[in-house]
Amino acid sequence: MDVKKSFDTLARKLYGRPVHQCTEHELYHVLLQLVKDLSGERKENDGDRKVYYISAEFLIGKLLTNNLINLGVYEEIESVLKESGKSLSAIEEEEREPSLGNGGLGRLAACFMDSIATLGLPGAGIGLNYHFGLFKQVFTDRLQQAEKDEWINDRSWLKKTDVSFEVEYKDLTVKSRMYDIDVVGYENGLSPLHLFDVESVDESLVKSGIDFDKTDIAKNLTLFLYPDDSDEAGNLLRIYQQYFMVSNGARLIIREMKEKGYDLHELDRHVCIQINDTHPTMVIPELIRILTQEEEFTMDDAIKAVSGTCAYTNHTILAEALEKWPLPYLERVVPKLVPIIKELANRVKKEHKDDPSLWIIDDEKRVHMAHIDIHYGFSVNGVAAIHTDILKNTELNNFYKLYPGKFNNKTNGVTFRRWLLQCDKPLAAFLDKTIGRGYRKDAGELEGLLKYKDDADVLRSLQDIKRANKEDLARYIKSHEGIELDTDSIFDIQVKRLHEYKRQQMNALYIIHKYLEIKAGKKPVRPITCIFGAKAAPAYVIAKDIIHLLLVLQEIVNNDPEVNKYLKVIMVTNYNVTYAEKLIPACDISEQISLASKEASGTSNMKFMLNGAVTLGTDDGANVEIHDLVGDDNIYIFGADSDTVIKHYEKADYVSKDIYDKSETVKEAVDFIISPECMKKGHKENLERLYKELLNKDWFMTLLDLEDYIKAKDRIFSDYEDREKWQKMMLMNIAKAGFFSSDRTIEEYNRDIWKLK
Repeated sequence: MDVKKSFDTLARKLYGRPVHQCTEHELYHVLLQLVKDLSGERKENDGDRKVYYISAEFLIGKLLTNNLINLGVYEEIESVLKESGKSLSAIEEEEREPSLGNGGLGRLAACFMDSIATLGLPGAGIGLNYHFGLFKQVFTDRLQQAEKDEWINDRSWLKKTDVSFEVEYKDLTVKSRMYDIDVVGYENGLSPLHLFDVESVDESLVKSGIDFDKTDIAKNLTLFLYPDDSDEAGNLLRIYQQYFMVSNGARLIIREMKEKGYDLHELDRHVCIQINDTHPTMVIPELIRILTQEEEFTMDDAIKAVSGTCAYTNHTILAEALEKWPLPYLERVVPKLVPIIKELANRVKKEHKDDPSLWIIDDEKRVHMAHIDIHYGFSVNGVAAIHTDILKNTELNNFYKLYPGKFNNKTNGVTFRRWLLQCDKPLAAFLDKTIGRGYRKDAGELEGLLKYKDDADVLRSLQDIKRANKEDLARYIKSHEGIELDTDSIFDIQVKRLHEYKRQQMNALYIIHKYLEIKAGKKPVRPITCIFGAKAAPAYVIAKDIIHLLLVLQEIVNNDPEVNKYLKVIMVTNYNVTYAEKLIPACDISEQISLASKEASGTSNMKFMLNGAVTLGTDDGANVEIHDLVGDDNIYIFGADSDTVIKHYEKADYVSKDIYDKSETVKEAVDFIISPECMKKGHKENLERLYKELLNKDWFMTLLDLEDYIKAKDRIFSDYEDREKWQKMMLMNIAKAGFFSSDRTIEEYNRDIWKLK
């Protein structure tokens, strides 16, 4: 296809005028159609065996630039637009980001889909078409408020298909409709992302904020990702949603098996279902139900076929994330599935009657979804080396002893197409020129940068690129938040889901500590800019209190003329993939400060590393593997290790108040939360609740690591002033980031689990 000619022809067809006379909004729609046309020329990757990656989230981000890169036409389109006096970056601003995910779970699924397509593997994603996503975050009176995130319009990446199924619940039957988004591989075929919607969905059900009638299932089923489950109606809605996803997924898989003429008794030969966390677990009993009730399988044969088909990825050891649904809830929503679940549970109980920890249904009549996955799947994988070890040795040790052959590790990765080629084009261009373009397909070739570790020109170029990216971010934040940044300052960034185990509250306590030091006359050598981005789940009260504290500190610090020359705090609004693509290339210090043993992997740590940031973190998740790769001299590790933390939990001997009483530094920082300065800007209820939480509970041991964190952070700020040393650290991190390509991760999934042909 002649891209330049097609572009102009499409512009005239859609708007009756050439490219140079179209608005940015019009050109976005022209490019949207052009990409769809070019994608239509790509073949869907196919084969005798196919993986279905089923996930509650796919945080795919804006797709225009990513697709142009993967189709190999980005530079050509950019050139055509320049000739017409237009800017591709301005056109990108017209695109709405799909609200199909929230955190690392969904972003990982998106990276994996990109890599499945790029590697030419037969695969598809299965999820839900959320109309308003999690929510759109706004700040009012320094409090998080939630509004619906309206992203779907008449012209979007969604393609309506003719695939539709009826999904039966106890009290109603709904009709589904499948929408597809083509995931375009880099210089390869494509893989479809299948998103199921309910035909009776009614967006008008949401009147203000994100409140709606949770009981009107036919109308609300696909409105929101993770609807508030703080009440019974919310819990039931989540079960309705999950069953809707897996019922459609199971029907689609069986339909495609039959279309290809495969014998359903050979399901495990032709299909692998990767269950991404516990949300899609009901696909196991649902497939067994369909095979036994509709396809005349015996129970034994159905269990054998499904158990050889399903593989489970565990993303967390947090108890609240390992779903346990009350059996009465399942009976109220999907009673037809309950006999299958009971049959599976009885088989396990009969074999392991003396070990209730292995049971699927416990004594409180709760169904442990992860236990279904482990007993009735053929693979269980963790997502970082330390995480998998913790699963084997502690959290799932009883299952590991029972099924040692099922457990394996697949350290997460990120797609370099988005997290380097798209979001850091100056760095990508520099790498192309310096080490060649081979790293775009084989990320291991980034190690070619190591031979330049003593090259002053290369090191200076890396610093110049970082400076330019900081200036770009400063312009973006100025236009979106109205806050000016000092690009000579150190950009210290923590962006991720807001959760106590990720310990944004510890970073806040450091800011308080530094603020008080500056007020006392101890000024930093170079100004520091602390940037946060995070959403708190609407029902997660303490997480919202932490956001409130950060916004209060932003107000206090940034408006204090004695301090704001040396320290600035910014909590960006509605953090999403688009914002991440601006923040990550501009980062100097990557904050990865979760309590050791609690972060399964993390992926922002990989993205920051790839873009030349230096990690400040605990030996947790993938930080451990980053540490191994770059060595002690190119990362800053602090805090208690995972063994120490696990022992504290086992002995229940951690008392935050003891640390508070013994350390003046800790006491001073914690007390500031309820100081007159904070109370004047904040809300008494929120600040006092957070203060008491840290003092009396501190379940994720913020105060345990605070003093060590302060020392490590001051050390990293000091080392930043040795510019040559810092430039070499940047180079080392970029050069060693190749291991964290999602292409490598997917190759391992395929080698060890999927075995696609």
